[in-house]
Amino acid sequence: MTELNEALVAILACPNCHASLIVDVEASELVCADTAHCGLAYPVRNGIPVLLVDEARKPGGTVS
Repeated sequence: MTELNEALVAILACPNCHASLIVDVEASELVCADTAHCGLAYPVRNGIPVLLVDEARKPGGTVS
């Protein structure tokens, strides 16, 4: 995964629940920090976060 700008990640929020996002470098995803209620994982493609709920992976591996 191409490295994301830390300042950008700091201002991004989960489109579903508005919690902060955590970078998962190995999976090339931004994961919602509210894992108890949301936990959606958004893909990062070519260094660009795809923050669409329809493109997110739900906890457990399924795509919403």
